[in-house]
Amino acid sequence: MLNLKDKKRFALEEPREFEDGQVIFNEGDDSREMYIVVSGCVAVSKKVEDGEILLAELKKGDFVGEMSLLESVPRSATARTKGKTKLLVIHPGGFLLKIRRDPTFAFEMLQTLSRRIRTTNDKLVRELSQEKIITEKLQKILTGAEFEKAGPEVSSNNLLHGPLSTPAEKQTREENDH
Repeated sequence: MLNLKDKKRFALEEPREFEDGQVIFNEGDDSREMYIVVSGCVAVSKKVEDGEILLAELKKGDFVGEMSLLESVPRSATARTKGKTKLLVIHPGGFLLKIRRDPTFAFEMLQTLSRRIRTTNDKLVRELSQEKIITEKLQKILTGAEFEKAGPEVSSNNLLHGPLSTPAEKQTREENDH
């Protein structure tokens, strides 16, 4: 979480206000800005087959959009406001300048990112222990072993059931999955 008590610390960042339910960015967007929550709440969600999964709800001092800013890749999730929300915008060009002028900012970001990874790992371990049937295959994915030996046909079906050897096996599995 970023310390927002010192108003001068973020004086160069652009403030933006959003109403309840406004989309800040959509999954797949090519925008690169990072946002810091000053007030209100931001819900981050990811599209899945049957709807959306809420990944996080971010509050004052949290940030969102850092992945696209750091990696220059499309947005991996959708960010939407919950209630009236005020954000500070950090543009890609201003990010490096911000880190140079305020090294504590970079350290606070790293701490937050580390906490997020730890929390995600804890959730993953809980899920893996509940789903012992697929634990071995997911562990292979996490270590990269599954992709090293996999050919061009890596799919979620293969990862859950193993590679298919015959069309009859494929049809049987598909029927069993439905």
